[in-house]
Amino acid sequence: MRISGKIARLARSLSSSQASPDDVWAASLLTPEERAVYLAMDPRDREHAVRVTQRVWRHCPDAPAELLAGALLHDCGKSARRYRVWERVLAGLVPQRYSACLPWEPLQIRAWHPQLGARMLRAAGGRERVAQLVERHHTPGGDAHAAVLHRYDDLE
Repeated sequence: MRISGKIARLARSLSSSQASPDDVWAASLLTPEERAVYLAMDPRDREHAVRVTQRVWRHCPDAPAELLAGALLHDCGKSARRYRVWERVLAGLVPQRYSACLPWEPLQIRAWHPQLGARMLRAAGGRERVAQLVERHHTPGGDAHAAVLHRYDDLE
């Protein structure tokens, strides 16, 4: 992500009242079980997820339904805890690769949110392929769809 994009996302993260995710459109792409997980996410994370999903869909119009759902839910693991504004800002300033190394809960959630999100989706009864994409969105390995998700998440 470019520094200008990071600053813009940081500015949007200051208040959840400024977020306006297209929840109706998003809900149309999710199963009822996944929809519940999506709606439990912070509005700012939902707005980000909608932007990522719209980019995926725009550039990959034949994307499978599971990829679009994975894009909408890729950060659902961050909903494992609510963040105060200052925690959200500080956590956003630390590069992702250092998050797991620092003993601060907001950074630990950020570091492990792919695994947490996949666990949430499986527990809720979401599609297994969607859980796999959420789990792999930072480390896609040989998973082509996870690589697409990683690319468009990184651009956001």
